Amino acid sequence: QVALTSERYGLRRLPFSRLTRSDLAFFERLMPGRVVTDPEELKPFNVDWLKSVRGCSKLMLKPQTTAEVSQVLRYCYERNLAVNPQGGNTGLVGGSVPVFDEIILSTALMNQIISFDKVSGILVCQAGCILEKLNEYLEQQGFIVPLDLGAKGSCHIGGNVATNAGGLRLLRYGSLRGTVLGLEVVLADGSALDCLASLRKDNTGYDLKQLFIGSEGTLGVITAVSILCPQKPKAVNLAFLGCQSFTKVLETFTTCRAMLGEILSAYEFMDEKCMELVEKHLKLSNPVTGSPFYVLIETSGSNSTHDEEKLNNFLEKSMTSGLVTDGTVATDDKKIKACHPMLWSLRERITEALTHDGYVYKYDLSLPVAKLYELVTDMRARLGQSARNVVGYGHLGDGNLHLNITAESYSHSLLDAIEPFVYEWTARHSGSISAEHGLGFKKKQFIQYSKPNEAILLMQRFKAMLDPKGILNPYKMLPSSR
Repeated sequence: QVALTSERYGLRRLPFSRLTRSDLAFFERLMPGRVVTDPEELKPFNVDWLKSVRGCSKLMLKPQTTAEVSQVLRYCYERNLAVNPQGGNTGLVGGSVPVFDEIILSTALMNQIISFDKVSGILVCQAGCILEKLNEYLEQQGFIVPLDLGAKGSCHIGGNVATNAGGLRLLRYGSLRGTVLGLEVVLADGSALDCLASLRKDNTGYDLKQLFIGSEGTLGVITAVSILCPQKPKAVNLAFLGCQSFTKVLETFTTCRAMLGEILSAYEFMDEKCMELVEKHLKLSNPVTGSPFYVLIETSGSNSTHDEEKLNNFLEKSMTSGLVTDGTVATDDKKIKACHPMLWSLRERITEALTHDGYVYKYDLSLPVAKLYELVTDMRARLGQSARNVVGYGHLGDGNLHLNITAESYSHSLLDAIEPFVYEWTARHSGSISAEHGLGFKKKQFIQYSKPNEAILLMQRFKAMLDPKGILNPYKMLPSSR
């Protein structure tokens, strides 16, 4: 894959200051040994996970404390130096890497757990904690993080919050906007905002944390998070099912929601092309074959006998009514331990399989559930032989479609055939052009398909108020107001 530089997007560098030797000397004094200037060492942090966009930062800083982040931003604000906050760099819309030579501010060393209350289930931690490590810690206490992502092994909780990441179990635990109780944020001028509340209820004034959740590092740098964590389910069951049409997928979901109720924790769907790519490129085996669509259902509860009975009743009804034609189930402990990672891998590693198929055009959309797959069908018809594969998968329970198009290599003409058609189609069907990945660098110029001008102008006013010099993650999320 070939990284797209800013020139391809017709962008010009804004008039920020250039790094000087005295700047480097200041940072070396502030955090000796945690200042990276070696071009080879910087390479992976200048390129996004998809290798689709590339910046040319000459400096990465690795603070360990909020005080250090505050000093860095105060200095950068005074010097008019642009800053690119970066967590695990697992974003898919180019929001986590520099566009030009912005200083990379990495949260990698801010990975300490500050506190955990086993009575309330409230975790307070630094922003650089890796999601999977947090979950491992919490599981030892009998709890879990209310968020699960394919990138959990490398993404940071601060980045998750900054992008309002959705993930695989939003259906059960809701979005981060509901589970994050408080934040500590450093603003562009270096001032630290401590709203790190550990209360479920606090009805005093504006809920400032919501400004920063989903702001993609453009309003402030999140340095610590307070998050409400659910107890670890004692009983987890999985079913991987085959359906003969998308209509059957929808009907299965309606039946599933009605019969499984409170124990339903995930309802994922994927088309047969996704499974072909996972089998071909990653050598994973699909236990259910010969279906145009597949569904992965997870239940999480506290009573295994009760949950198994519910799941078996649902499966029996689904099979006898013809909603489902084939399937495999993991219910007992031994089968769960053996099958759980394998079955989830079929869904979680689709993104990885796609990267082996060529250059990937990725779209993360919210749509009315009944219309979800129509876009995939329409896009296949529109692109014909100019695309290698057009696939659809995602979180059907919350109306989130991941539309992915692969081609042998990047093609401007193919991009023109996809955009803005994909956004116009989404807007026409009352959807959102970003369900969970954010807007970043790649989608910022299309925000008007999901938000009215009045909302965009208000967002730009928030940005101008909190970051008047525009040094935080410039060129991202919002169209320029200059």
